[in-house]
Amino acid sequence: MRNREKGFSLIELLVVVAIIMVIVAIAIPNLLRTRMTANEASAVGSLSALNTACITYLTIYGGYPPSLASLGPANPATSTSADLIDSVLSSGAKGGYNFAYSAGPRDASGRVNVYSITAEPTSPGSTGQRTFYTDQSGVIRSNNGAPADATSTPIG
Repeated sequence: MRNREKGFSLIELLVVVAIIMVIVAIAIPNLLRTRMTANEASAVGSLSALNTACITYLTIYGGYPPSLASLGPANPATSTSADLIDSVLSSGAKGGYNFAYSAGPRDASGRVNVYSITAEPTSPGSTGQRTFYTDQSGVIRSNNGAPADATSTPIG
């Protein structure tokens, strides 16, 4: 009578490895999609925070800020560094998105009365799909695959 050794055969191990590879192949795209969705949600939250900071700046200093850096941290707060947003957001990049602030022209008394902010993914298709836009109206708009502007669809 032959004594059989206990354990798995090579074929059985290969089948298990193949099953694991199929599961990983299914899971990775879902993980990337979830990360892009989280980055997009972070960008919308950052735009909302920027709108709030701009309104606060308007209330304190009598006009919208001339640049994104003007909203950044300082001690004590001044019109050139109002300490209304964190240093990461005031640098113009956060959560896989780049933020571009554009101040409108100054009026006769030197105040900025309009602004716009765009948020675009750092690596389109990897860190996000949609681009976002907001202005002094406070409405955040998005566009899928093209730069968002004042005519893009508002997010709800």
